[in-house]
Amino acid sequence: MFGRGLFGRIDWLTVILYALLVLIGWVNIYSTTLSDPNLSIFDFSTLYGKQLFFMGLAGASIVFVLFIETNFFERFASIFYIVSLVLLLGLFVFGKTIAGATSWYDLGFFNLQPSELAKVTTALALAKYLSDIQTDIKNRRHQLYALVIILLPALLILPQPDPGSSLIYFSLFFVLFREGFPLYYLGILLVMVLLFATTLMYGTVWVSIGLMMLTILIYGFKKKSTKIPILPFMAVMGVAVLFSFSVRFVFDNVFEQRHRDRFALWLSLEKDEKKLEEIRKTIGYNTYQSEKAIESGGFFGKGFLEGTRTKGDFVPEQHTDYIFSSVGEEWGFLGTATVILLFSFFFLRLIYIAERQKSDFSRMYGYGVISILLIHYFINIGMVIGLLPTIGVPLPFFSYGGSGLIFFTMLLFIFLKLDSNRLKDGI
Repeated sequence: MFGRGLFGRIDWLTVILYALLVLIGWVNIYSTTLSDPNLSIFDFSTLYGKQLFFMGLAGASIVFVLFIETNFFERFASIFYIVSLVLLLGLFVFGKTIAGATSWYDLGFFNLQPSELAKVTTALALAKYLSDIQTDIKNRRHQLYALVIILLPALLILPQPDPGSSLIYFSLFFVLFREGFPLYYLGILLVMVLLFATTLMYGTVWVSIGLMMLTILIYGFKKKSTKIPILPFMAVMGVAVLFSFSVRFVFDNVFEQRHRDRFALWLSLEKDEKKLEEIRKTIGYNTYQSEKAIESGGFFGKGFLEGTRTKGDFVPEQHTDYIFSSVGEEWGFLGTATVILLFSFFFLRLIYIAERQKSDFSRMYGYGVISILLIHYFINIGMVIGLLPTIGVPLPFFSYGGSGLIFFTMLLFIFLKLDSNRLKDGI
């Protein structure tokens, strides 16, 4: 349709899916924040007006990305990464605190959240490093460097405190596994998550006793032909016990009370029913109201601007983390199913595009994009319907916010730009 020029090489199906998600997101932001129907949609004093402005900036970022030389992103990936780390460090001195987290720079007309930029630059830096070492990911030194690239920004974001944003970076482990990272690391990661949850639920002492009993059982009932080196095995178990002891310290000293309350609600840690009920009314209030809003929508929904819970402000911050609940109330099951299908087609298309790349860098970056967007989607939907604790993770392209929309857009369109280069020479 467009020939072999830049616009002829862009994957337009992905662009259309992106545009639909952004548009539907804005419609729901408009619905959840509308206070005076007489105001213009271009009134930038309103949240929906500001989101339109952010959409304009996102459009400008698309033009900027598409007209840059493709190799620019690979060549300067390391520099971009270092700049984002410096910006994250600068928050400890110059950062603006919003909702208890010092995660923004106040630029006057716009609050910049560098953790969103860091997602883009970390995906680029990881792809650059992995493509440089090519197939040598089984080398322990290279594995360590790849882990450092992922963990550095996460560790700088965690004490802001913003554990939700910090968690997102761990999604990039899927890029490593796609490129041949040993699968037993995934097992270690899952064990760490399990240890974290069980330590909070049952206490360090009982978890340590359980680990010691497991060690005795493994060595007591193993077959004589099965060789398990005792010293390395004992070292692993020792590390597991130390990790269990550190969980409590991190939970009590790194997490804020609001984060501890959310885990207490999710894992039923609080045994005092009176205190638990208080937590439900405060920390669990958003999730409860979100579930009720979605439930009240039924099959067809109440209709655009007809959501009684939305209009009554029952769900706090509904235009940000809980935007999906407005879809459920006003558009019903049909609306939520449509949004989920759009996201599903979107992710499947991105996987297809990633697999057709001829360049290692492009493929690895593509899987970085998929990992970051998919974990955002999974966590956000999970916490809105009560399956996961509330940790402040927005829904990509949907939730209100300038930094999120602009940098999610850049994250995606850098990949589409890299993909367009695949066809530049008729490959």
